[in-house]
Amino acid sequence: MKFSRSATSLFLSVAMLFMLSLFVDSARAVDQPGQTERVIKITAKKFEYSPNEIRIKKGVLVVLEFTSLDRVHGFTVPDLGGIRATIEPGKVTQVHITAPKAGAYEFHCDLFCGDGHEGMMGKIIVEE
Repeated sequence: MKFSRSATSLFLSVAMLFMLSLFVDSARAVDQPGQTERVIKITAKKFEYSPNEIRIKKGVLVVLEFTSLDRVHGFTVPDLGGIRATIEPGKVTQVHITAPKAGAYEFHCDLFCGDGHEGMMGKIIVEE
């Protein structure tokens, strides 16, 4: 079977583009050996989180690292996949988040910690 010169050129061009795309993808994987996480330290105390506003990027892994300065507190973000943690004094509690979409998500303490507990809240702002 004999192919025309233009068909052969087209086939070779497509094959070269395919091989080039494989090379670019493998080079990209070498340049980015793994996704590094951003760590945000947060303290919890009667009746506040500090900071109480957290800004993160959509699709980027973030670790919220909590410490309690006084007693057991809770942390929940109902609208961001139902994330929940218990924050105990003397321990570091890590919460891993990769937000799938941009928006503002409220979080609050879900373990009663005394009068004023209802004001223990904050916001995670997910940006594009």
